[in-house]
Amino acid sequence: MSSLTRFFHTFGFAVLFCLAVVPLSSRAAEKSAVPAIAAASDLRFALDDISQKFTHETGLKVKISYGSSGNFATQIQNGAPYELFLSADEKYIQQLHSAGVARDAGVLYAQGQLAIVAPKSGSLSLDPELKGLAQALMAGEISRFAIANPDHAPYGERAKEALQSVQLWDAIQPKLILGENVSQAGQFAISGSTQGGIIALSLAMSPQFASHSRYAIVPAKMHSPLFQRMVLMASAGDTAERFYDYLQTDNARHILANYGFSLPEQP
Repeated sequence: MSSLTRFFHTFGFAVLFCLAVVPLSSRAAEKSAVPAIAAASDLRFALDDISQKFTHETGLKVKISYGSSGNFATQIQNGAPYELFLSADEKYIQQLHSAGVARDAGVLYAQGQLAIVAPKSGSLSLDPELKGLAQALMAGEISRFAIANPDHAPYGERAKEALQSVQLWDAIQPKLILGENVSQAGQFAISGSTQGGIIALSLAMSPQFASHSRYAIVPAKMHSPLFQRMVLMASAGDTAERFYDYLQTDNARHILANYGFSLPEQP
């Protein structure tokens, strides 16, 4: 055998070995990777608590991005590499399922509620029927009021419905400061730069908000329901699947309930 033949003979086996090992290594890395999770921003504090508990119990980590459900749905349809999506409105899950991006129709994990909030030092009177807001508007005491953008944020859409139900939408619309999502609207509402806002009850109840603000729950009869659904993407890996299952356990449901979410019956 010539030296050249021996070289190709040896080199050929090396190439075959590399080709066999690389895909296995890639699959192992993929399974151990931290999955990207997209979550509606009303979940910011509740889901942080749940994910910390999940990591403590399993040793697995997830990377959560918070934002508006409508924006996330668009990003996912355009190829954003999220493995799990928790929406504040189930219509976005239905869109992804119809588009063939989601693994299935997902599961209902909670029902959200609205709250009207104001800074602790503010003068706005808070009540469930928004009578104090109506009086403040008539008196010219409202110059800035925060809600999430109704065009793509479910809590902003429901805030608009609530304001319409008491005939305040037209009067307050010129004074609105729109958050990109409900968490940003909440920051505007309690910062002192506005007289208040309508946001997610889950944010208003959080210690981070409660230390700076007051709130009153807006009755569910004043807006269409906030059925919150989650779904795995077609490309979801093992860790995302385990987190999805964990979100349906009693531990996770207890945390959601503590943040003011209504819970669906367990199957």
